Amino acid sequence: MVGNKAKGKKKKKRGGGKKKMTAEQHSAYKSVSEWVYLEQQHLTVASCVVDDFGVQKSFGRGEKVVFELHSHSKHSDGFLSPSKLVERAHMNGVKVLALTDHDTMSGIPEAVDAARRFGMKIIPGVEISTIFSPSNFDLEEPVHILAYYSSCGPTRYEEIDKFLANIREGRYLRAKDMVLKLNKLKLPLKWEHVAKIAGNGVAPGRLHVARAMVEAGYVDNLKQAFSRYLYDGGPAYSTGSEPLVEEAVQLIHETGGLAVLAHPWALKNPIPIIRKLKDAGLHGIEVYRSDGRLEAYSDLADTYGLLKLGGSDFHGRGGHSESELGSVNLPVLVLHEFLKIARPIWCGAIKDMLEIYVEEPSDSNLARITRFGRMGISKGSSALNCGKELIDQYLPLWMTKEEMQNVDFEDIILKLSHMSINMSAGIVPMETK
Repeated sequence: MVGNKAKGKKKKKRGGGKKKMTAEQHSAYKSVSEWVYLEQQHLTVASCVVDDFGVQKSFGRGEKVVFELHSHSKHSDGFLSPSKLVERAHMNGVKVLALTDHDTMSGIPEAVDAARRFGMKIIPGVEISTIFSPSNFDLEEPVHILAYYSSCGPTRYEEIDKFLANIREGRYLRAKDMVLKLNKLKLPLKWEHVAKIAGNGVAPGRLHVARAMVEAGYVDNLKQAFSRYLYDGGPAYSTGSEPLVEEAVQLIHETGGLAVLAHPWALKNPIPIIRKLKDAGLHGIEVYRSDGRLEAYSDLADTYGLLKLGGSDFHGRGGHSESELGSVNLPVLVLHEFLKIARPIWCGAIKDMLEIYVEEPSDSNLARITRFGRMGISKGSSALNCGKELIDQYLPLWMTKEEMQNVDFEDIILKLSHMSINMSAGIVPMETK
C-alpha cells in the first residue's frame, strides 16, 4: 500500500521574509505568466482590464499565479454553476481554472464567458470515469482520468462527446441501481428525488444519491451516506458501463489533450495502474493536495517520468473536509513543466483544427474551432468578415507570438488571411489581384 503522508511544511523563522526567486524560478514564472496573461496583453490597453467598478487593474506584475486544476460544477456533481464557480475561484486569487466536470464538458462555455469578467483563463477539462480491468479480476477498480485541452477543446469533439455520452448513460443506470439497492435495504428513496437534485440533463452520481438520502432523513450527512452505503463495494454501491482506463487515455491523446491520473491515493493498487497507464500514454498524476505534496506519489511520478500536478477537487458541498478552490499550492516550476508539455500538444491540436478549416472552410468547421473560444467576440458584434479577423481576434488569445511564428502556423495564417468568412452565407476565398 502506498503511503498518503504529505510533506510537512517547515516552520517559518521569526522575522524572516519571503525567499527570493532563483534564476530558474524567475525564468519559469516569466514563461508561465506570458501564457496566463495572453488575453490581457491582447486588450487595447496593454496588460490592463477594467473591473466591475470601472477601475483598470494591472495583471502579471509580480502577482502569484494560482492554478486550480480540478473542480466541479452543477453540470456534474458540484453545487455551483460554472459562473459562480469562476467567481469563487477569482475571489480566492485563482488565475487559471480547469473545469473538470465528470464525463461532460457542457459547462465550459459558461465558465469561459464568466472568466472574461475577471481576467481569468479557463482550461477546458473533463474528469472521465473509467475502469481498470486486468486479467486478475480481483485487482479491478474504478479509475478517474483528468483531461486538459487547449482553448479550442478536443480536436475530434464529436467523437469524445459520444464517448462521454455513453458513460453518462451508464451513470443513469448505475444511479437507478443504487436507488434499487437502497430500497431493498429498507430505505425507500425515490428516483425522482435523485433526478431532481441532479438537475435537468445532468447524469446523476453517488453524490446526488447521497444528497437525496440526507434530504430524506435516512442519514445525517453526506459522509455517513458514503461510509454506510455508497463506498466502493458498499451495500448500495453499483458500477456503471465505464470504458477501460487505457482507452480513455488513448482517446485523450488522439484528441489533443493531456491525460492525468486523478487522486491516486484513492486507489487500492496504484502501482500496476500507473505502470499500465504510462504505457498507454499517461502524462501525469495528482501529487499535490491542500495539505502538501504526497511523497509516495511524487516518487512514483519520478519513477515513471510523469508530471506532478494536483487540484482541490472542489465540489462546493461545504464542510471542513473539503479543500477550497485555489488551496493547492503548485510551485512555479511545476506549472512551468506542465505548460512545457501541454503547450506543444495544444498548439498541435489548434493547428490540426485550423488545417481542416482551411481545407474545408465551412460553418461547422469554424464552429469547432470557436466552440470554447468565443471570448474574442463581444456580444452583439457582427459575424467575422475575413480570415484575418479570425487571426487577429482568436490566435493571440490562445498562443504566444513565438508559437504563432512557427513555420506551420505561418503557412496557415497566410491562407487564412486570404479567406473571406460569412457565417450565414458560407466561406469563400478572397479574390487576389
